[in-house]
Amino acid sequence: MWIDQHFDGGNIRVLECKDPQKIKLAIRQDKNAEFAQWFSFHLHGAKNKTVTIIIENASQCSYPKGWENYSVRHSIDGSVWNCTPTRYEQGRLIIEHTPLSSLVHYAYFAPYPWSRHQNILQYAARHGAKLHHLGCSIEGRPMTELSLGHGPKQVWIIARQHPGETMAQWWVEGFLSRLIKDGEPFSKKLKELATIHIVPNMNPDGSVHGNLRTNAKGINLNRVWNNPSVDTEPEVFYVRKRMLETGVSVCFDVHGDEGLPYNFFAFPWGIPSLSEQQTKDFDRLSATMCLTSPEFQTKYGYPRPAPGKGHPGVCSCWVAEHFNCTAVTLEQPFKDNAILPDPKVAWSPQRAAMFGASSVQALYLFIKESNSSNL
Repeated sequence: MWIDQHFDGGNIRVLECKDPQKIKLAIRQDKNAEFAQWFSFHLHGAKNKTVTIIIENASQCSYPKGWENYSVRHSIDGSVWNCTPTRYEQGRLIIEHTPLSSLVHYAYFAPYPWSRHQNILQYAARHGAKLHHLGCSIEGRPMTELSLGHGPKQVWIIARQHPGETMAQWWVEGFLSRLIKDGEPFSKKLKELATIHIVPNMNPDGSVHGNLRTNAKGINLNRVWNNPSVDTEPEVFYVRKRMLETGVSVCFDVHGDEGLPYNFFAFPWGIPSLSEQQTKDFDRLSATMCLTSPEFQTKYGYPRPAPGKGHPGVCSCWVAEHFNCTAVTLEQPFKDNAILPDPKVAWSPQRAAMFGASSVQALYLFIKESNSSNL
């Protein structure tokens, strides 16, 4: 019996792995940073054995409240991910499971590997998407933008600024798959109204390293949009440069939230120049999202910052302020979606992808109903 984390996105430290009933592990911090919560590892050689896996430093992680009412995900084929009996006691995350295979993958959420990212780029290119090489990450991985459509409105979709929030890229996969599907009427109409720019992975280095929130330099990318450096956060520098070239009418920055069991928008209420029109457009976009997917809601979310108190380095704040447009942070849960629970899988890659697909229709309806002067 042994544990492996030496693969794309892997993260765990083995403290003890001799007794199946007392496997002790610890989550390691992000490379060059103190954030910790993401984990992903393989357990070998425990088929049909009841194992107790204890993550000893759970209370020392970045968001300990995220462990409450949370279930670890596991998979034996890398495709279907199910919930695993999990409890959070005395600062430790305790997993009890009887593997049905000699190799089981456990993770904070279903991983989205770099190989799948490359495959989805190739798939999109074969179906008419234009690929733009914007630059490279700290470690030389390509920053790629996909563009589709020919309409005048400029829609930007970015995901995975925080690499451990893998549901963000599953959402993008669902959105993109519907957008390029032949004969899909909402996709066709959206592409007539808008040009859609998609960056599926804003943080490739952090993704490969198994980081929760930072790039290879230990930088939280979603705090530097007001003044990014090509030396320490080139990922933001190059995407922001491209946004300045194209302009932005609507922006979705897709994330995941460790604590709240809901899908919701965080809107840049605290920007200095927030207009009445931006507020109206946000309310209308939120209502449209509720209309097109029962997975979305508006009752629960983050507290509103006071006027002028928004963080200028957050993507949605910088975009809304600079372009005077509708820009949102879309959050998804690591836990189950409390308004539509599924105890077997909780919030899953399949549900995230379906939610992303439904947002094609939401964006079409939002843009169609907008007065062009408002965007």
